Amino acid sequence: MENLKKIKRALVSVYHKDGLEELLNTLNNNNVEFLSTGGTQSFIQGLGYKCAAVEDLTGYPSILGGRVKTLHPKVFGGILSRRDNQDDVKQTQQYEIPEIDLVIVDLYPFEETVASGCTESEIIEKIDIGGISLIRAAAKNFNDVAIVASKAQYSMLKEMMERNGGAFTSLSDRRLLAREAFAVSSYYDSHIFNYFDGEDNSALRLPINGRKSLRYGENPHQKGFYYGDFDAMFTQLHGKEISYNNLLDIDAAVNLISDFDETTFVIMKHNNACGLASRDKLVDAYRAALAGDPISAFGGVHVTNRPIDKETAEEMNKIFIEVCIAPGYSEEALEILEQKKNRIILVMKPFERPTLQCRSILNGALLQERDTHVETPEELKQASTTAATAAQIEDMLFANKIVKHSKSNSIVLAKDKTLIASGVGQTSRVDALCQAIDKAKHFEHSLEGAVMASDAFFPFGDCVEIANKAGVTAVIQPGGSVRDEESVTYCNNHGMAMVMTGIRHFKH
Repeated sequence: MENLKKIKRALVSVYHKDGLEELLNTLNNNNVEFLSTGGTQSFIQGLGYKCAAVEDLTGYPSILGGRVKTLHPKVFGGILSRRDNQDDVKQTQQYEIPEIDLVIVDLYPFEETVASGCTESEIIEKIDIGGISLIRAAAKNFNDVAIVASKAQYSMLKEMMERNGGAFTSLSDRRLLAREAFAVSSYYDSHIFNYFDGEDNSALRLPINGRKSLRYGENPHQKGFYYGDFDAMFTQLHGKEISYNNLLDIDAAVNLISDFDETTFVIMKHNNACGLASRDKLVDAYRAALAGDPISAFGGVHVTNRPIDKETAEEMNKIFIEVCIAPGYSEEALEILEQKKNRIILVMKPFERPTLQCRSILNGALLQERDTHVETPEELKQASTTAATAAQIEDMLFANKIVKHSKSNSIVLAKDKTLIASGVGQTSRVDALCQAIDKAKHFEHSLEGAVMASDAFFPFGDCVEIANKAGVTAVIQPGGSVRDEESVTYCNNHGMAMVMTGIRHFKH
């Protein structure tokens, strides 16, 4: 067993008291002395334990409205002194500085205070000074001192002591606690920086806690991890462990379904929609979405914005579904869907999407605002002499939501609020269109009266001509090409309706 160090004295100063009593009881039963301030001292004494006051050690009371409590050489000397350094030992003896072997501290709730909408003066007062200093000092001197920087680590220290047979910690224990402490301090400081930085984005600081090891990355030979709080967005009711690729598809599915208000069912495969339909009744939306591409739907991610009922679940259960996402499930529906033991079943909770997107690239990262724009009828600019009908406008806006969430270059063909076919991830817009038309033909879907949506402008007039010959009668696109007139002229000469949005929706 590693050389163990005894915890003889603990400095305890915490904002949150919940969960602390059990740990204090263990320490007290092992004859650990307590040193504390203010409310924490009262809490410890209220449990019937002896507790010395920091003020008595330093000779100074808490001053400046509580801004200065523990910032004193007799506190930090006791934490930072190196037990195997003779000069340190002499100085602590000279200045009567007691050794502190354990620091239990947490931080003022800065993040929560900002989120609550408090005034700036209230927010500034929640920038912890003493706590963060204690954390860094104890973590730096992990060779001799154990640090507990969050109530989330109370059980970790308790388990260490149980394993070590009393109030003892090993070097590896203390190093692990130091790592966790620096994770707490860096997370905290990142939130403070982001508050002061506002929307300047002068530097990238991503305060994300919670690491989940995945079976592997995008491929079996790659390691993969997820950082974030998945449980804040979803409850997993059933199924196997979620994979790296599952998470990518879940993210794409949730982003797409979030743009739809009416009853809609989406079937995703490799981050693109292969089936999507909106109907008054959920089972009808599912059947129409599945009919779009029943082959690609196999093993896909199925997501809807309505609770899944028994009738819909019975239809879904006829094919292999990797992931199912909905805001809820009837008892009968869940019983049906759980018949496949590995099927991942998620309940999607109400959530607020982050406003920024980050992607690692080269030796750095790209940061951009999330594309949250959803076009409305009022924003559409009629470009052709033939005006679009109300039904065509409805279908074009429907198709435009899909193309926004499809890999560029992308073309979406839709009719009656149903995805007929799409061409995605192509190197030319003509290729994307031809792919979509070929797919529609393969599944024997008629394109007569369909609409076409494009994620970016048409560089030439060839796409509208090809689409028209396939049966498309209305087109929605951003516009902005120097040769827009070619597409518009073709539409005018062939009775097609065209509207322009002025908004490009590239997705790479």
